Amino acid sequence: MNFSDSEIVASILSEIHYQPTRDLDEADLILINTCSIREKAEETARKRLSAFQAVKKKKPELLIGVLGCMAERLKTRFLEEEKLVDLVVGPDAYRDLPSLLEVVEEGEKGINVFLSKEETYADISPLRLGSNGVTAFISIMRGCDNMCSFCVVPFTRGRERSRDAFSIVAEAASLYDQGFREVTLLGQNVDSYKWANPETGDVVSFARLLEMTALVHPKLRVRFSTSHPKDITDEVLHTIAAYPNICNYIHLPVQSGNSRILEMMNRTYDRDWYMGRIEAIRRIIPECAVSSDIITGFCSETEAEHQDTLSMVQYADYCMSYMFAYSERPGTLAARKYPDDVPEEVKKRRLQEVIQLQTQVSFRHNQRDIGKVVEVLVEGNSKRSDADFCGRNSQNKMVVFPKKPGIQPGDYVQVHILDATSATLLGQIAEPSKI
Repeated sequence: MNFSDSEIVASILSEIHYQPTRDLDEADLILINTCSIREKAEETARKRLSAFQAVKKKKPELLIGVLGCMAERLKTRFLEEEKLVDLVVGPDAYRDLPSLLEVVEEGEKGINVFLSKEETYADISPLRLGSNGVTAFISIMRGCDNMCSFCVVPFTRGRERSRDAFSIVAEAASLYDQGFREVTLLGQNVDSYKWANPETGDVVSFARLLEMTALVHPKLRVRFSTSHPKDITDEVLHTIAAYPNICNYIHLPVQSGNSRILEMMNRTYDRDWYMGRIEAIRRIIPECAVSSDIITGFCSETEAEHQDTLSMVQYADYCMSYMFAYSERPGTLAARKYPDDVPEEVKKRRLQEVIQLQTQVSFRHNQRDIGKVVEVLVEGNSKRSDADFCGRNSQNKMVVFPKKPGIQPGDYVQVHILDATSATLLGQIAEPSKI
């Protein structure tokens, strides 16, 4: 979401003649787009701001600003107490950047952290930053109505509001015309997307939006993130199964494999419900890969409950997971209601156990692909060698293979998988007899 927001900001700033640069020394304005979901993310942002202050000492006219979730949460501290920045702009106030910069240039501090009930930036064409020209993000909604007890997002990004479906489809079509071949529909909870056409009253659900986007062109791949286990419907699953260009990949965060912990997290589903959703995915989309988010050491978590999470990793057969030790966030329900009573060393040990198990499960998941021929969208050169291309298959797995004359980024190729690690599939472009 933050990367998508940065592209929106870049587009707004381009209207007042700011252009992105990779050279810190030539920058006139530095904006750091922040996240408050975990303490480590905030610590990283603070370190960056301190480093930027050293640059500003050499170049006093340099302007420094904070965008996004930390801006809303720590506005007073940044501007008045620590005096680290010149402007603070919340996630719903990016349109105000030009006027805020005028205020700052006149010697005042610029601040707007107002949370909107309507803002979706639907009319802004994002400036694609660092784009490979093949894959792109499309924001379909903003905010979140799920009050998970550990999460600050509802407080820093506001309530859910869905973007005009036709503007989303138009953006996808424009990206295809520009040469992009894959779009990822983004939202804190895409399954609760719902847009009512003001002219007809017709309601577009997420399943319908997926279909509308898939129909832009059969060679435009469609991905989405993130799904919520309580909301993902069989209708969405059947839509994925019906369109070959909707990728067979779902990010379905479990957070914990134990029902008591899930209730404390206010996730509004239990272990059995989640397992039922995994079963539905397997039944309706047999080749679908599932990934997850996992938190270890949540308030009062016992060893037995931790084992439930480990068993869920095995059961769900995640292709990969984002795994974290619990980090209490100020202002959340968990911070107000539950003692953060699992010792740090226990959190970290449990996290390492989850990571170790997930690495094994990911390795087995990828090993099953050896010998298969998979369709890969070429994204560009491999990070390790310019002699190799890399790209992803429908299951969102990274595939690395030697280049072949006539193939270029944006092409679809059939790749014969010869080997695999826990993170990558390795292969070569398939001979006709292998396809």
